[in-house]
Amino acid sequence: MGVVHLARRADGQRVALKVLRPHVVGDDETRARLEREVGSLRRVRSRWVAEIIDADPWASVPYIATRYVPGLSLHDEVAREGPVRGDDLAWFARCLLEGIAAVHEAGVLHRDVKPSNVLMEGRTPVLIDFGLARVADDPKLTQTGWLLGTPGYLAPEILYGDEPTRAVDVHAWAATVAYAATGRPPYGRGPSMAVMDRARRGEHDLTGVPSPLREVLDAALSPEPARRPAVAQLLAWLRGQGPAPVARAASAPVPPVPMRPDPVETMPLSLFSEESPDPEEDTRVEHTRVESAPWDLPTATPVAPEAPTIGERTRRTVLLGATGLTAAAGLAAYPWAALTVLLVLVWLLRTGSIAASTVGERRQLRGARWYDGPRLVLGAPVDLVRSAPATVLLGLWACGLAVAAILVCYAVDAPLTTTLPIAGVVLVGGLWWGPGGDRLRSPVDRVARPLSRGVRGWLVALCAVAATGGLLGGLAARGADWLPAGGPPFSGLAR
Repeated sequence: MGVVHLARRADGQRVALKVLRPHVVGDDETRARLEREVGSLRRVRSRWVAEIIDADPWASVPYIATRYVPGLSLHDEVAREGPVRGDDLAWFARCLLEGIAAVHEAGVLHRDVKPSNVLMEGRTPVLIDFGLARVADDPKLTQTGWLLGTPGYLAPEILYGDEPTRAVDVHAWAATVAYAATGRPPYGRGPSMAVMDRARRGEHDLTGVPSPLREVLDAALSPEPARRPAVAQLLAWLRGQGPAPVARAASAPVPPVPMRPDPVETMPLSLFSEESPDPEEDTRVEHTRVESAPWDLPTATPVAPEAPTIGERTRRTVLLGATGLTAAAGLAAYPWAALTVLLVLVWLLRTGSIAASTVGERRQLRGARWYDGPRLVLGAPVDLVRSAPATVLLGLWACGLAVAAILVCYAVDAPLTTTLPIAGVVLVGGLWWGPGGDRLRSPVDRVARPLSRGVRGWLVALCAVAATGGLLGGLAARGADWLPAGGPPFSGLAR
């Protein structure tokens, strides 16, 4: 019913763009209903929910844009890393329920909480595809016999045609937490009808879930919605502020979801994107990540990076230019030693850039991991080998330009004290702008940018670079030191 794209806003913020198909929102009535619901769902603001950022149901191609979270779904995360254990499981259960509570506070239900609708940012879950006002009474949907939910996570009362309440999301939360803890659906696998029949009978398997979480999930998976604990009770227990919830008396009422004056039922947002018929398959919808933080911190709001001012760009250019001249002075004072040090430094910087890019690409795909740092260190030998060929090519390019500059100086009979600094400047420029030089510019720029933001730090760095360059320039004026060689190259040809 729709396609999801990774897109970028004008301010640089990345979003998940859901493009809706015309047969879903084709008439004015459906578009108006979708517009009302999107306006309502904009009120959902939680670090545990990838909320709606923008939408235009009236566009020629209707769309909904949500926050983008680079990370694997819980379904893929468990398949790759194994079940969630220990404190991470308690953190997962709490964060997921916080997201569901935020959706309920907006007056809507999610109705499709499941492993493929939970993206993992490290150990922190982010809930996606929360409830959207449904158009299920529209013949375009009802005539095809749509069932709004996923077998194994769909509450039993929905199968009986009862009106959904908050208990629907409590049941789905418990089933999803059980999957995270065990790596398997609580109602097993197989044909959808068999799975739904087990859910209707309350035949769930929580083997492997640690106690007391197992007893809490057992109560939350009760086939009778009135017996399930309320979201507030579960949150109080997960926050350490109340006793472990148990199954309630059958006569206890289920708190209704406070609706707007014009109540509209809800449907999963995932209906507007393509899903696999396999209930365990993941809808790969990605949204913006929010760094995990203490519970009392306010919800993070994406902020577009500020563009550097003219003054900052000028300071950075001056600092980089002074550093290049210092390197050229070192080449004029100690040609062989400085050339060796410079090429090794270029090799290491390019290696670091390649390693950082590799980790960055992995984080964009699956989020930050605790082993990103160790992997960066353990992968250093491989990255050194990967960067060596391009570094050799860049070095030969820069040295070739420097030799050409030396030949020009020789043709005009320039003294050696002039030839070496010119060759040094050409060599440094060749390394900076030569083939593969972007891998050198990137790490150097990362150091120069923060130093150039403030005048004080920039002055300290510039004075240190200028002092070093002045010292090397004074040594070069006295004559080059060709150590470890005994003299300049081809000096024997002059005899």
